[in-house]
Amino acid sequence: MRRTSVVATAALIAALALAGLPGPAGSRSPSSAAVLAPAAFTSMVVPAAAPAQRASGSPADASPDHALRSAGFLGASARLAEPGAAPTVPTTRPRVAQPPTASGSAWKKPKSTVAGYATFYDNGTTAMRLPRGTVVRICGGGGCIERTVTDYGPVKPSRVVDMDRADFFGICGCPSWAGSTWVTVSIY
Repeated sequence: MRRTSVVATAALIAALALAGLPGPAGSRSPSSAAVLAPAAFTSMVVPAAAPAQRASGSPADASPDHALRSAGFLGASARLAEPGAAPTVPTTRPRVAQPPTASGSAWKKPKSTVAGYATFYDNGTTAMRLPRGTVVRICGGGGCIERTVTDYGPVKPSRVVDMDRADFFGICGCPSWAGSTWVTVSIY
């Protein structure tokens, strides 16, 4: 019983959908084929090595489109010059007056501080013997960076942190062949 009612309902829906569709747009019969006159087409043979033709009455040194050039046309021998004097290039950086700040006022007090050697490895993470997600500030000879611990770190007690190569050389202040540097790590 149920199967018959489902089929009847589906057939009714399909019939109503087909009845509601609009008819095809445009002409219902194809247009007749028109014959084109052969005189509308002319054959032309252009040899590949033919010399360029000039417009009749044009001088020998003028290009074929000289009449179509604008008044601001730049030829091959035209020179461009900026009006006015050339700008001066600064040789030193300008000094900016900044208000004095207390030492360490931008950083909150760390929970603890560890000093030791930092190394780099190409894993793209910061690794320490701390839980993942711990925020640390690593300071070396070249500056300080703030990172989040994303991996479990070095085993040797003298090495306190492994860093991404770009971070390592950012805080190291050492040549590119160096493998380790002394750092202070503030744990937050």
